[in-house]
Amino acid sequence: MGTRPVPSGPIQLPGGSAPTLGTTTPAGLGPFAAQIVAKETELATLGEQLLTLQQEQARTATAAQEAERQLQIAQAALLDAQLAMGSTAAEAMKRAAELPPGEIGSNVQDLGALIRLHKGQQRAGDSEGIARDLLRAHAAEQQARATHTAAMRAAQAALTTYRTAEATFKEKEAELLNLKRRDSDKIAALERQREAAEQRLRPSAVDGKAIAGLVANPRALAAVRFARAQLGKPYEWGAEGPSRYDCSGLIWAAYRSRGADYDQLPRVSRDQYNATRSRAVDRRMLLPGDLVFFASGSSWTTIHHMGMYIGDGKMIHAPTTGDVVKISPVWWSRFYAATRVIPAVPAPTASPSAPPPTTRPSSTPSPRPTPSPTQPRPTPTPTSSKPSSTPTTPSPTPSPTPPPSPSTSSGTSPTATPTATATS
Repeated sequence: MGTRPVPSGPIQLPGGSAPTLGTTTPAGLGPFAAQIVAKETELATLGEQLLTLQQEQARTATAAQEAERQLQIAQAALLDAQLAMGSTAAEAMKRAAELPPGEIGSNVQDLGALIRLHKGQQRAGDSEGIARDLLRAHAAEQQARATHTAAMRAAQAALTTYRTAEATFKEKEAELLNLKRRDSDKIAALERQREAAEQRLRPSAVDGKAIAGLVANPRALAAVRFARAQLGKPYEWGAEGPSRYDCSGLIWAAYRSRGADYDQLPRVSRDQYNATRSRAVDRRMLLPGDLVFFASGSSWTTIHHMGMYIGDGKMIHAPTTGDVVKISPVWWSRFYAATRVIPAVPAPTASPSAPPPTTRPSSTPSPRPTPSPTQPRPTPTPTSSKPSSTPTTPSPTPSPTPPPSPSTSSGTSPTATPTATATS
């Protein structure tokens, strides 16, 4: 499990004192912002409590079902034992059943003796063994019945508590929705102001790239990709997808998605923190896929909201009733802690096998004007260096019978060049 990291504490806001963790708003946003944040925090806290109560209700209901199954098994075993004893044992069993549970065992000898009086029955030793089996079956049935009764009472109590909390949650949820609908323009403006204020509180080194030589695990990046694909889907308390999510339901589904394949993350946000707190991360060392948590108090048991860090001081989260899955600046003014689900991996290094091409000059002779078969050499033609003593030498009737001479080719027209190329 590890030890609980020390909370990073409140952030000193510009022009103000350190805020109270959980329900604070960035400085300068006014009383309306404080009212909205307080109602959102209250609703989120109730939602987390309701999720826990829902899990407890489901657990006790399952326990009651199992207790009922065990009672049926015990009743069937008792019936089999009674049939094995016969009518005489049944009468003796009726008398034994009237005794307190702790005294049933002391009645074995009397029951065995009574059986032995029944002519035509088994030997005395066999009869006593059957009697003991019957008494054990009866005691097991009594114990199973008591367990079943207690389990049914616990399940009913958990259901009542859950329904009471659910009614309170729905009442507060309706209040928040009505407030947002009445002041939708103010809410939109407030949201922009809050995001700008939170972004200004961002720590200096939270770009989400390589940190201390480490980068996010590919499985964590797969969780981020899944979360991004859910952008715009509505918030709904208790939803785990695929069309709606609450805050912890989004994270829970993301880390179970293809590529992440991590099924050890609990469902509720505070439980997700408790399960990963041994891998706590400083706010300046965050990588994509890390979990960021927000609480209403100094204990992790007051965590009421969470998101997934994606870099650049931002997170993906399902904020609250009436909102959608979206990207927001991390709520640094209400930041409690951050954890890493899957350990980071070393950052890739550049391969040294391919040096830059500019480290040595090119070995190709292309910059040097080498003579081409399509161009005459300027140097080996001394006749071409004569000024105007041979202006009439390029006559149109050179003798083709002797071998071609370099001196004659130097004076040929460009139309004769392909012929030289073909013969070379």
